[in-house]
Amino acid sequence: IARLLGIDCRANVRAWWKKARESGKLAGDAFAPKPIAREGGKGARMAKKQANGGSADPQALEAALLENQLLRAVLDDLKEGSSNLDSISNRKKAELGERLRRDGGPSLREITAFLRISKSSYEYHRARLDAPDALAGARALLRGLFRESGGRYGYRRMNALLRAKGVRISEKVVRRIMRQEGLVVRYEPKRPKWSSYAGENGQAPPNLVARNFRAALPGNLWLTDITQFNLPSFRCYLSPVIDCFDGKVVSWRASERPDAALVNGMLDDAVAALRAGERPVVHSDRGAHYRWPGWIERCEAAGLVRSMSKKGCSPDNAACEGFFGRLKNEFFYHRSWEGVGMPEFVEELGAYIDWYNDSRIKESLGWMSPNAFRRSLGLAA
Repeated sequence: IARLLGIDCRANVRAWWKKARESGKLAGDAFAPKPIAREGGKGARMAKKQANGGSADPQALEAALLENQLLRAVLDDLKEGSSNLDSISNRKKAELGERLRRDGGPSLREITAFLRISKSSYEYHRARLDAPDALAGARALLRGLFRESGGRYGYRRMNALLRAKGVRISEKVVRRIMRQEGLVVRYEPKRPKWSSYAGENGQAPPNLVARNFRAALPGNLWLTDITQFNLPSFRCYLSPVIDCFDGKVVSWRASERPDAALVNGMLDDAVAALRAGERPVVHSDRGAHYRWPGWIERCEAAGLVRSMSKKGCSPDNAACEGFFGRLKNEFFYHRSWEGVGMPEFVEELGAYIDWYNDSRIKESLGWMSPNAFRRSLGLAA
């Protein structure tokens, strides 16, 4: 309050509040400023005048009461939104000013001075307060599209969906509407990472990718890794194959154990989906899963080329790690998994991956999903 009123010493505010609390009221003389009696100073003259039955400077007293009246009038808005007047938008200030004027309070000049807004800006926003909301249709459409995405899309993807519906507004406007409507993507801090590294086990193949996660055609470059989900009563391990052509999840397996059966079964499913002549590079970290005989035999039988990241260097497999981050932010972190068993969790995980392949739009694909992108190129039915 002292900062809003421009008072250097907070002792005055403390004294006002103490007197208001003791008297049981928050108006009138409870907030009248007390003169500081200094020898020969203005405060001493005011104190002497009051002792003789006079009164304090009426203009100063009126200004202090006016400031307190205005402050009490906007205090609720400050609690709900910003912490001070400087961070409130001019439109919000115009709304506050009109409310004060309807209550029969101070003049327009006093209101604009207190709210720190020029009269021209105030009149500009006041003229538009009663105007119909030109973005009402976009607001309703945004709310519906946000619900359809499961609360996973930020303003860029929401803007792409609006454009697909024929509504063309800027990204800044979409971001402002989402903020006003409370359409916030629910992210939580990342959980501790699990590492599958179990030491060197023979000679590792070279890194053929060199962090270039782009592929000209499907089936040219695959990425794989294992991620862990910590649920209340169990742990689930997911092992997918990601195609760098469009980010599609080619195959995946989930299990309560990160064993050979998990990664070998996933690889068998991916190989079964290959088209004639496709012999992709399979890039992974240096986990023991990808150095066991069963994995190597399957790669050699299918003509796959093995590639591995540098030891302990997750950026060498950044595209796969990025998929895990999106998966957990959009599907896992913001939900409570109390009472959910392994079969139900795997079913919901599969539903998300299907949605990811069929419906989740990506800017790099021209705001299309991986499957829609392949259909547009005639690479899928």
